[in-house]
Amino acid sequence: MSSTYKYPLANTKSKEETGFEFVMNQLQTYSPYGAKALKNFEPFRQGGEDALNALFDDMDRLKAFASAQPELVSEIIRCLWESKEMSLTLQRCMEDTLSVVELFEVKTFLLRSGRVREILEDCLEIVPERYRLTVTTPLLDVMDPQHERMDTFYIYDSFSEKLAELRKENRELEKELRRAQKEIRTALEKQHGFHMTPKFELIVPKANKELMALAETLPELKRGEEDYMNVVFTLTPNDAVYEIQGRSEELKARIADEEDKVCETLTRNIAQYKSALANNCLVLGRIDMDLAKVIYANEHACTRPEISTEHVIEIEEGRNLQVEDVLRQKGKEYCPVSLRLTDGVTAITGANMGGKTISIKMTGQTALLAQYAMYVPAKHARIGLSNFMQVLIGDSQNVQRGLSSFGSEMEELKEILDHAQERSVIIIDEIASGTNPAEGLALTRAFMSYFAKHPYITLFTTHFDHATVGGNMKNLQVRGLSGADFGKLSRELSVANRRQRIEILGKYMDYRLEEVGGSTESPRDALNIAHILGVYDEIIDEAKKYLL
Repeated sequence: MSSTYKYPLANTKSKEETGFEFVMNQLQTYSPYGAKALKNFEPFRQGGEDALNALFDDMDRLKAFASAQPELVSEIIRCLWESKEMSLTLQRCMEDTLSVVELFEVKTFLLRSGRVREILEDCLEIVPERYRLTVTTPLLDVMDPQHERMDTFYIYDSFSEKLAELRKENRELEKELRRAQKEIRTALEKQHGFHMTPKFELIVPKANKELMALAETLPELKRGEEDYMNVVFTLTPNDAVYEIQGRSEELKARIADEEDKVCETLTRNIAQYKSALANNCLVLGRIDMDLAKVIYANEHACTRPEISTEHVIEIEEGRNLQVEDVLRQKGKEYCPVSLRLTDGVTAITGANMGGKTISIKMTGQTALLAQYAMYVPAKHARIGLSNFMQVLIGDSQNVQRGLSSFGSEMEELKEILDHAQERSVIIIDEIASGTNPAEGLALTRAFMSYFAKHPYITLFTTHFDHATVGGNMKNLQVRGLSGADFGKLSRELSVANRRQRIEILGKYMDYRLEEVGGSTESPRDALNIAHILGVYDEIIDEAKKYLL
């Protein structure tokens, strides 16, 4: 796993450029444990093939379960969503007495994790170790002596015989107090002809001056709350009531002490299960994270990658999920691309608008997803685990440091050279395009020659012809407009506005790749596109002379 490596598998920019970060941000976890598991998940690297395949085996079972039992999966998701973070509670149970609120949260966690365990055990013939929750039913029985299995927590009488006796005594005392208060109320009502509420209150309208005056003079009553219409008078305790209230306060203090002892006992029981509870937190996190992955895979037609011990990236009909999402929103379809990469240099050539950059983003995204134990957007993919990946795509201008796009590009290439190691994947989009063509071609060839001598899978896009010269290099070309019906294309463009013409042109582009000889010139789609979009024939013909 990558924790043993000095450098991360891929830097943040590479993850963003390929759309890997886009996919990860779309994964929906439901518990704090799942969010933590996803955040801390380490990618697999060389030597981790068996462990990664074992994880995919487990996820395959979860994936099949998610497809076959959507209602039960929804119930698991509800349990995950209702599971609160317990790390602090588990820490406190070893040092202090848990509060009633914390005890309630522990009981809720026991109910939810227990239900998830029951569902998995009922639906999976053998629950993989990765998803196997420790049985904590004995602790739940202690926390729920009534066996009600409800989302409530109360310090029941059944927790303590002494507590039950004290509460019974307190209930009798409350009855005695009400009897004493009723005697006072009855005497007042009989003597003065007014009626008090069941709460022993006399509500006097301010407009009733006579009753107000009477109430103010009675020693059995005391003035309490008031509003703009009424004044509320309550009973003044007599000696008998004071005596009962005194006994009640003493009894309530004894009850509180006994409740604290119950909380201490329950806390000690929870402490004995600390390891089991902590393990179940981790397992719920794995279940949550892996469910997010398989649900996403089912929704986006992703497949399990074949993990190879060879250093290889083979993708059949691969898609970039971020680009596909954008196209889908526009009502367009993604053109899948296939390619096979091994150690050495592969260059993709073709005109702008030919999808070269999208193809390399798709390649990087697929490789990264596989190493992070994600299903991949391809009909089939065979991936050999790499130890380092870096992607250099797009305009790399660094205005803050005063660097041009070329200068910043060279800085990033230096970083790649410094950090690349055996079984690296290096993806570079049109280096040296910001300098003069002669030097640009020279630098491109020099970088290709360097990378070809090392155990790296290196994928370039370039607009330079004849860039791949030498051994351990191959050239792929975007098919582009080579198979297009130019007559039909021209007729469609002739009746379209400017925006529609670009979209029509994109519809006729074939973004698939095909291998060609290293000396083969790039197809002249740039001239074809310029001509189709209305650039004068005189200019096109002149350009063709310079290509001879």
